[in-house]
Amino acid sequence: MPEKRLDGFRVAILVADGFEQSEMTEPRQALDHAGAKTVLVSPKPGEVHGMRHHAKADAFTVDVTLDQANPDDFDALLLPGGALNADALRANHRALDFVRRFDATGRSIAAICHAPWVLISAGLVHGRILTSYHTIQDDVRNAGGHWLDLAPVRDRNWVTARSPKDLAAFNPEMVALFAEQKGKGLMKLAA
Repeated sequence: MPEKRLDGFRVAILVADGFEQSEMTEPRQALDHAGAKTVLVSPKPGEVHGMRHHAKADAFTVDVTLDQANPDDFDALLLPGGALNADALRANHRALDFVRRFDATGRSIAAICHAPWVLISAGLVHGRILTSYHTIQDDVRNAGGHWLDLAPVRDRNWVTARSPKDLAAFNPEMVALFAEQKGKGLMKLAA
């Protein structure tokens, strides 16, 4: 059996309650299928609840809380969208520091839908090219980013998408970006 492209690659999936469920589960499935180890990180212990647009969806077990998670233990970061989720994370200083660490060390970040709000609040969007859910395009532009109505959009160590309708294109692009990072030897900093 050939080696999977992301064997040994650890991906943090940062979510709070109210994340868009398909934007977590479908990318997670793509990453797991490619051999990555995915870890659900959240500000609160126990469970987090997804959403299917405006309706409450399923509960998922948190693998590690944000205050216990060390960003240097992971190779890449996935930020699912959902307005409630992104709004909660962008107001959480630990979450912003967690995200900043990935970008500062050049590790890959995949963000969907409203998740670029977190990148904006972390002060990372200025000069970057990205996409997001169309209702936050002004926020991206006001933060100094160049917003495109395309998906996926890759810019250096980031890949972004607009909404769940982009997942079919986003997932393989995310896996490819993470595999390129792995190929360059940009793996987790801590042993």
